[in-house]
Amino acid sequence: MKKIKHPSGIEIFGTFIFLLLLWKGASVLIGLPILPPPEIVIPKMIQIFPDDLKIHLGYSCGRVLLGMGIAALVGAVMGYLMGMFPKFNWILSPLLYFTYPIPKVALLPAVMLLCGLGLLSKTLMIVLIVIFQIILTVRDAVQSLPTENFYLLRALGANPWQIFREIVFPASLPSLLTAIRLGLGTAISILFFTETYGTSYGIGYFIMDAWMRMNYPEMYAGIFLLSLCGFFFFFMVDQLEKITCRWQQSPR
Repeated sequence: MKKIKHPSGIEIFGTFIFLLLLWKGASVLIGLPILPPPEIVIPKMIQIFPDDLKIHLGYSCGRVLLGMGIAALVGAVMGYLMGMFPKFNWILSPLLYFTYPIPKVALLPAVMLLCGLGLLSKTLMIVLIVIFQIILTVRDAVQSLPTENFYLLRALGANPWQIFREIVFPASLPSLLTAIRLGLGTAISILFFTETYGTSYGIGYFIMDAWMRMNYPEMYAGIFLLSLCGFFFFFMVDQLEKITCRWQQSPR
């Protein structure tokens, strides 16, 4: 099985510095207020964080965690059922294939009409968009397991729960975490879109509000903070994978 090698702290720090230098170079090259340099944006972000950005970040992180939590739980359960039991797969696959290609963002007006402009509609949009890739990834990971892996436990009289606990879940966990990692990026993008409608809190609202006021340092401060938020979520999933999938880690 292919081993996974996560980037080291030095590699992450080096990439961060490179991106800052790239940002600085682009700012100098453009030479307009629409792209302020990092030495203006980052102090601005630190300055306004305690009184303003902290509140918006709290709302955004709460929405992402709630939406991803529901999507991961429901999606994983459906994916495991479809992967382990052909009847579930036979029933749910046509429905999945029919609804998955629908552009979920186009459903935002209907979701807001039905669920209002608050937390429910924003959470539901994240769930609707992320859950499909989790279901498909988990189902395919389970179905790709070699059938001979199950022979011994079945010969010993193991029930489906024991087979799931001893073989299916450990073997498919890396794929589930990968789906969650990819889903987090999608969830943050969708969150930004949903927070521009019907709310006064959230990083998406903060960025658009700063843009409308032509306050570009604050706008980029919000974008930078949202990027850091996404990096933190990715980092936490990586740490979870290191703890739960030690057998798959590549030695340094």
